[in-house]
Amino acid sequence: MDVSKLKIREMRKLLDEKQFSAVELTKEYLKRINELNSSIDAFITVTDDFAIKSAEKAQIAIDNNSASALSGIPIAIKDNICTEGVKTTCSSKILESFVPPYNATVIENLNNNGAVMLGKVSLDEFAMGGSTQTSAFAKTKNPYDTTKVPGGSSGGSAAAVAASLCAGSLGSDTGGSIRQPAAFCGVTGLKPTYGRVSRYGLVAFASSLDQIGPIAKDAHDCGIILNAISSYDKHDGTSSKVLVSDFTAKIGQSVKGMKIAIPQEFYGEGIDDEIKAKVMAAAQVYKEMGAELIECSMPSLKYAIPAYYLISSAEACSNLSRYDGIKYGHRSDNDESFESLIKSSRSEGFGDEVKRRILLGNYALSSGYYDAYYGKALALKQKIRQEYNDIFNKCDVILTPTTPTTAYGINENITDPVKMYQADICTVTVNIAGLPAISTTCGYDKNLMPVGMSLIGRAFDEATLIQVADAFEQGFVPVAPKL
Repeated sequence: MDVSKLKIREMRKLLDEKQFSAVELTKEYLKRINELNSSIDAFITVTDDFAIKSAEKAQIAIDNNSASALSGIPIAIKDNICTEGVKTTCSSKILESFVPPYNATVIENLNNNGAVMLGKVSLDEFAMGGSTQTSAFAKTKNPYDTTKVPGGSSGGSAAAVAASLCAGSLGSDTGGSIRQPAAFCGVTGLKPTYGRVSRYGLVAFASSLDQIGPIAKDAHDCGIILNAISSYDKHDGTSSKVLVSDFTAKIGQSVKGMKIAIPQEFYGEGIDDEIKAKVMAAAQVYKEMGAELIECSMPSLKYAIPAYYLISSAEACSNLSRYDGIKYGHRSDNDESFESLIKSSRSEGFGDEVKRRILLGNYALSSGYYDAYYGKALALKQKIRQEYNDIFNKCDVILTPTTPTTAYGINENITDPVKMYQADICTVTVNIAGLPAISTTCGYDKNLMPVGMSLIGRAFDEATLIQVADAFEQGFVPVAPKL
């Protein structure tokens, strides 16, 4: 059986028709992981036995005609989401042996829906990066060209879906970490509205920006996963009580009469000409469907990168202070004093990029600099939110490139953090404003590397984003990766 072309809803139909069992499907994916993972290094941990047992349990529900949309569907989990009894490393040496005693809420939700966890996939250390090359354990490669990065920080999640090592995956998005790797790897990634999906059990990077979301082969499959993982959670103080409806309900509805905003700043200097051309060609496809294209402006975009990195680094340095070598995680042998133990444990356990964010965050929060840097970044956060509100007063969704370039070489940009940070220009404002956004493939560059476009929506209106993305995908023929 070739599972590489199947989508989640197609698997659901075949499972329910008893064309194959959940165990057989799971074994096919485990076989594929065994054969191909060494080529792209997506998985850190493969949970073979656990996956088979989950599939056996799912098959009982299928046989009893009580299966949910995800019963028996093999899923990969980003390795910064806590999984009871299964290592959660955050791709960091400081958590190399950490085994959580509990499940994240999203994992409980997946389990309740009968999904099969195949294992944990790689990421940039503590989700800090855009290449998955800062991982201490698995430096993931792009399935379309293994000399190029898969993006990050959810590079393992996106690469695993692109290479058909799983039917779908969960990632986390702090400044584009679902959408950027989805664009680089030619798949679809959805960053939900802040608060839509519980963050309980997600190892924190920047708590006011982080959001768990799905990556899959298309928007419809993302909607199916989002249906399963969305819920109010009393364990998460930022969890929203907004009603969770069927996020696939609008699929198939016409986009005729819909107003799609085109902010000029997202198509300016620094965005590759091929990217602009492919995204604007997609805009014309929507116009041919009857949508109206509205030019608009977002002046604050030029300040978005410094604002994002000040806010996220300030929160990161606070969140990372818990890793001291005493309570859990890596503990240094240098225990001559309390101070030397903490210093050595953190020096040995954290990688360069994480240390850089800690330094930046502490600097921004320090006396004499707080108002000059962090305070201004928070003020800009409100300005960006207002600019989005102004656009949504006139338009239904916003169309932008997902990334300034297609996937770059593994050894490019690694030694230039500023250049790496600038690559987030098209994605960070969505997290700053707490809005939902979806990235899907709209073409390929001259080297046949995927080009991603992003659709940004109103808060808690993921159903419209999935509808609009699906409308484009119906007429788009994707190119499969070389693997």
